[in-house]
Amino acid sequence: MGTARRGAGVRETRRRTGEGRCRLERDLGALGTPWGTDRPGSGFAAAYGPARGGLVGGLRGLAGGVGKVGTGLHAMAERTTDTDTSAASGFGAEAGNGVTAVAAVHPTTGATPGAAPAVPKDMSV
Repeated sequence: MGTARRGAGVRETRRRTGEGRCRLERDLGALGTPWGTDRPGSGFAAAYGPARGGLVGGLRGLAGGVGKVGTGLHAMAERTTDTDTSAASGFGAEAGNGVTAVAAVHPTTGATPGAAPAVPKDMSV
């Protein structure tokens, strides 16, 4: 469950990164070309244009990469749940939010006095 929540958080980060990139592109476009077309302005434009393209492209790639991380976390959470369910069914139980435990040793015996009296069937906790 924690992995799925993290995946949702990462997907939200991707969404916000994408929105930020769109706002940046819009705002940069609204600037126009205040540096002009004269010799100094053309020199600035020659350096600014590729830098702007690299920035926007980098943000686009970042949003896509973050989205893939979110998708991967979500898939990992689903596969973990499937594995837990399969393992629990092997013990004759069902996986879920609660943990089913069985006595590991008789309460009055055991090699370590005061040790945990139960072993969880669902080892994902």
